[in-house]
Amino acid sequence: MDKKQIKWILCLLVILGNFLGMLDSTTVQLALYPISQGLGITLPEVQWVIIAYMLVLTVFLPFFGKLGDIFPKNKIYASGFFIFAIGALLNTTAPNFALLITYRCIEALGASIMIANGPAAIATLFKGEDRGKALGINACLVAVGGMSGPAIGGALINYFGWRTIFFPCVPLALIGGILSYNLLPSYIHKEKFKFDYKGFIYFTIALLALLLTISEGHHWGWKSLKIIILGILTFIFGCLFYFRDKKINYPMINFKMFKIKAFTFGNIAVMTSYMTMFTNGILLPLFLQEIMKYNAFLSGLLILPYSIASSVVAPFAGAYAGKHGSKRLTRIGPCIYILALLLFTTFNTETQMWHIVSASIIMGIGNGFFQSPSNTAIITSVHKKELGIASGILSLSRNLGNILGVAVTITIFDSFKNTFLQHQECYTQAFLNSYHLTMCFGIIFGIICLTSSIIAYNDET
Repeated sequence: MDKKQIKWILCLLVILGNFLGMLDSTTVQLALYPISQGLGITLPEVQWVIIAYMLVLTVFLPFFGKLGDIFPKNKIYASGFFIFAIGALLNTTAPNFALLITYRCIEALGASIMIANGPAAIATLFKGEDRGKALGINACLVAVGGMSGPAIGGALINYFGWRTIFFPCVPLALIGGILSYNLLPSYIHKEKFKFDYKGFIYFTIALLALLLTISEGHHWGWKSLKIIILGILTFIFGCLFYFRDKKINYPMINFKMFKIKAFTFGNIAVMTSYMTMFTNGILLPLFLQEIMKYNAFLSGLLILPYSIASSVVAPFAGAYAGKHGSKRLTRIGPCIYILALLLFTTFNTETQMWHIVSASIIMGIGNGFFQSPSNTAIITSVHKKELGIASGILSLSRNLGNILGVAVTITIFDSFKNTFLQHQECYTQAFLNSYHLTMCFGIIFGIICLTSSIIAYNDET
């Protein structure tokens, strides 16, 4: 086996970690109701099975990205696999809600380690066109993990029960951990370990408060005392973190990176691209089940064309970006997002399956065109010694886009739906009107993504 083949094997190993992290975070979506029935809890409470996982995963991304710049890649990445496996296994045994949330947080720590260091590990293995192709495969499989989770979860729940959704991850994560420890490069920077623990505490409190505000604002009320206090905490600790990290010599986040236009606006584009995708991604399953009356398994299968299209397109787009730059494809991708959302605004009770599949495929093509070139441009815009923290920030942007997309979409959709129901429209018509108007907001996110991409990569030749 030659050196190039070994590199691609290592690449697939790294991608496995990213895939597992995103697969698990979305597989549980269809399991919320059976979990609530099995553990005797309410649906508002059971939502924390997802929220707690995403909060822990997101908060620790910059921290683990920083560790990835200092400690051996093989040990860091293997530890992520092993922690993830432990958490997934414990999930299958949770006797009550409190322990399930605790185990989900353990699992999220492992996922955060892998997702934060995935792009950086790939960037150290490849250069040029191969780097773009590898990052493209990584981006598309992360998307596949995120969007195919409901289909896999639906099948497991229907036939074996909700606890089984965690089983497939355990052997895959253990194998990944063993192979990572033995095969990944152990190169480290020869520098003394310094970490801004006080800054990390400030950052964690600020981001946790922000994400809680985003996640719970719709349920608690945007003018409630809880949300106001969380907003104040976000502002105070965000400022403390910013001013501390600007003045110390070993910051957790090097704010000088944000002077790089491609890095800053590229991350904004990535964040808004996920907001664009999740505008429909969170509502399409509801449309399929509540309006079209499809079961959970069939609904999951109808989402798969998105993942397949993205998987096919992304490697070619990544290779093209590695060779010719990211400028063209990061403009084409958002335009395709917008086209797909325009198609979704036409959905009604008479919509045929081929129409649903076609729109999903178009959205997947847009994702394939955009994500891998954008990731390539962001990662290659910083110095090699900052690849880990850049990778962590990129993953942070992606997860913020996920959470913002879900929170904003649900808030807008429910607001419109309640308004239409108050005007005595039937539920089906109120749902469809709200769905169409929410897709229009998704189009706005797509326009912001396109604009940010133009600014980020306009200097490319």
